[in-house]
Amino acid sequence: MEKKTTKKKEIKVLKGKTLSGTVVSTKMKDTIVVLVERFVKHEKYGKYFSKSKKYKVHDAGNTKKMGEVVTIVETAPISKDKHFTIA
Repeated sequence: MEKKTTKKKEIKVLKGKTLSGTVVSTKMKDTIVVLVERFVKHEKYGKYFSKSKKYKVHDAGNTKKMGEVVTIVETAPISKDKHFTIA
């Protein structure tokens, strides 16, 4: 995350993907699992369907609860599977 300052305000500029999803697991230390669903159109047939993917997200202190909707931001790799943090 890069910060740009102006005379009056401080503006945060986020680099990388920003996604939102639902917390489905909080069983690991400092890690939560977030389910991100998206609605896509089939390239050939034109039918819409939903795709989902689970991301492991760094959550220092395990502040989020199961079922919460969170926004996650891509960062440098934290571990083998963790590449996101909570925004």
